Amino acid sequence: MSIHSIVEELKKNISSFEQSVEVEEVGQVIEIGDSIARMSGLTKCQSNEMLEFPGGTYGVALNLEEETVGAVLLGEYKHIKEGDTVKRTGRILSVPVADSLIGRVVNPLGQTIDGGAQIKTDKFYPLERIAPGVMSRERVSEPVQTGIKAIDAMIPIGRGQRELLIGDRQIQSLF
Repeated sequence: MSIHSIVEELKKNISSFEQSVEVEEVGQVIEIGDSIARMSGLTKCQSNEMLEFPGGTYGVALNLEEETVGAVLLGEYKHIKEGDTVKRTGRILSVPVADSLIGRVVNPLGQTIDGGAQIKTDKFYPLERIAPGVMSRERVSEPVQTGIKAIDAMIPIGRGQRELLIGDRQIQSLF
């Protein structure tokens, strides 16, 4: 190869080079035991944020202090040791939602444990969210009976518990 061909090859490689920068906030495990880890360096971590530990183990940030973050580990943790790197995911604890989950055995993170193919989905729902208001819930539409006459006579049980638990709207306005 001549120097001219090497220079041309380098120019071609430089012109097609695309630089991409990916920023990740990482921390370091400073203490671990009994499925609980304490990390330093995760200053922007949010409450209930999912953290990624080595080996594909995830944790949930629960205890946010000025210098450290405490997390509960959601999986095997024996391989994690002090000094390991922890990455923020930027995602609040959520579970995947898809029709392909129906009939499958999965762990709380939606990862399959039944030996089948992994479930691919882009839709996630937060694990904790605000419950719908009482007025937006379905009205009592049919009674549910236990078959025990004493309980059925004393305790009204039905589908759509709004009126049975807090009373009808007109009754509340009297008080």
